[in-house]
Amino acid sequence: MTHTSPDWAAWLVHMEQVIGVTLNDERRAELQVQFTRIAAMAEPLMAFPLDDRQEVAGVYKA
Repeated sequence: MTHTSPDWAAWLVHMEQVIGVTLNDERRAELQVQFTRIAAMAEPLMAFPLDDRQEVAGVYKA
């Protein structure tokens, strides 16, 4: 499986528009660093193979 890193800069610009928040360059750069770190920490978990018969979590319905 080939893994490519998300374009965090583009994602942040998009989210700024969606949420209606304006970030300065310093904050945007720091968020890119943090998202990159979070993605790196999540890689081993996301790569963990699950058995095809593994049951998925239930969905809460009120």
